[in-house]
Order: sequence, then C-alpha cells, then structure tokens
Amino acid sequence: MKSLIRACFYAVIFVAAGLSCTAQDLHFSQFFEAPLLRNPSLAGIYTGDIRFQGVYRSQWGSVSVPYQTGSFDFEYKKPVGQGDDFLTTGLQVLYDKAGSTNFKTTNLLPALNYHKSLSTEKTSYLSLGFMCGLVQRSIDRTKMTTNSHFDGNGYNPALADGESFTNTNFAYLDGSVGMSFNSQLGTREKDNYFVGLAYHHFNRPRNSFYSNPPVELKPKLVFSAGVRLTVDEVSYITIQADQTSQGSSKESMAGAMYSHKIGDDYDNPMYTLHLGGFLRWKDAFIPMVKIDYHPFSLGFSYDVNVSQLNTASMSRGGFEMSVSYTGFFDRDNSSKNAVLCPRF
Repeated sequence: MKSLIRACFYAVIFVAAGLSCTAQDLHFSQFFEAPLLRNPSLAGIYTGDIRFQGVYRSQWGSVSVPYQTGSFDFEYKKPVGQGDDFLTTGLQVLYDKAGSTNFKTTNLLPALNYHKSLSTEKTSYLSLGFMCGLVQRSIDRTKMTTNSHFDGNGYNPALADGESFTNTNFAYLDGSVGMSFNSQLGTREKDNYFVGLAYHHFNRPRNSFYSNPPVELKPKLVFSAGVRLTVDEVSYITIQADQTSQGSSKESMAGAMYSHKIGDDYDNPMYTLHLGGFLRWKDAFIPMVKIDYHPFSLGFSYDVNVSQLNTASMSRGGFEMSVSYTGFFDRDNSSKNAVLCPRF
C-alpha cells in the first residue's frame, strides 16, 4: 500500500510540475465537479442514469469585493440501439459576479455526448461531445472608477468616466467540442481511467463592450486525465489533472483524493469519506474533504494562495462548496444493470 501511495504522489507532482498558470476563463478548484466545463465529452461518465451537480465559489474576499461564481449542470444518460452504446444529454449553467462594478456573466449551454463501446469484454468507450449555447455579460457603469474621475483636487464622481461604449450588456453564442476515452484498468472492474481533449470557443465569439475594434474570445484547449486505483476492499485513490491553454495563458491543475468506505456492505457503503489536495501550479494549494451519502455527495475546499498575491491576500484565496446527486431510473433500459457502461 505504501508503494502505491508513493507512486500516486509522484504521478501528481509530475503532472503538475513545470507548467505555468492563469487562463482567461472562469474556473473551479473542484474542477472535476463541473465536467462539462472541462470537456463536453465527459458528460455521462459516471455510474448512474442521471446526475445533478452544483458548485459555489467565493474568491478574493480578503483583497477586494468578493468574486462569486456558481455552476450547475444536469446530465441524463440512456442506452441506445441493441449494443452497449449510450447517449448523454446535458445542460451547463454558469454564473459569475466579479468586483465592485458587478461585472456579470451568465452561460446557458446545452450539451450532447455519444459514447461508442469499443469492447464486448470490458468497459472501453470513445466519447464525442458538443456544447453550444448563449452567454450574456453586463456591467454596472455607475460603479466604475476611471482616471477621468480625478481632477486637480482628487476624486470627483460628478465627472464623466471618459469611456466610449454605450451598451452595458451584450450576448453571444459560444461552442465547445471534445473527445475522451475511458476504460477499465487491469482486471479490476472498478479500476479505470480516462483521457480527454476539448476545444472551447471554437467560433471565436466577440468578447467586448466596445464594438470597435472587435475583441474575440480566444479558443481554449483543455487536456484532462484521471485514474482510479483500488488500495484494498474498503479504500481507493483517485488522481485527476487538467492542463489548459488559452492564448498566451496556461493553467495546470492536479491532485489526488484518498477514499475510505464506511459500513458493512463494501459494494454499497453507507458513507464514503474522501480526503485530499490539489495544486494549481504557481497559484494555490487546495485541501479538500468530501463525503458521499448515496445518492448525495457534499464537498468543501479552500484555496491557500501561494502566488505573488499572497502578501496582500495573507494566503487566503477562495472557498468552494459542491453538492451532487446521482441516481438511476426504474425502467427497463436503465444503465443500472448494464454489464458495460461508461464510468469513472
């Protein structure tokens, strides 16, 4: 067991090391609790027919007006055809409110993912997913402070802000596409892994309150990977990592959770306790605790800031809370009794 834990630790450090930080898009420390934001082809890769997930994040309250971000996603997976293929439909809702100007972003993104079975003997699936929808952004111009508000006597709120834009809100269509592969690892059914690659903002939507010059949202590439390894009959380790690249910005995130089952039935435990930590390279270390009480899960994490802002922030970054529900439907074509099914 010590050798296994040591190997997992080195794997996490290797994935996270040497990669730079900060991308342009919104993100979560519990990135695995918002799978559609990682890659639309990760929709439906869970044990169940239906899943609801919510994440709330509050960040930089120790430095400025808190940045508040909320994510909600819904996934519905069903078998298709006579084989072992599945189809997942989903919906990603994302809301963000940033800073003293109440800069708000709301995303409403439907998703569709097809899982193609590659084996009749073990779980092995290739998934192709798409996500496209509407994004709306707004700002409260009355709360803006610019250089034009300062005269020889100091700050004067009666002065014009000097900005040329007239619309304080705009909307655009945004699209993402992704592919992933997940499979059983070795002979143990519950040991599995996945790899995925997603291309976000492929339509390069306009991303500015100014109409001239037009500013496009740069496409984003996200490489994701994860592995679940059994330690013994009551515990296992899960490793997850994301590498994001958007324009000149890059972000690397990796970590591991140790999970322990509580109860007499190890196949259907009353509780599962998860403890672990994640590293956002050159930005934050994130300890996390999560508990499963089937069919619900509840997780908490906190960003301990290690970037150059740690002096001002006193190492205080952001708090996150996640909640999820995963369940089966009582119907003939449920995935509950399926021998082969995409899962992680």
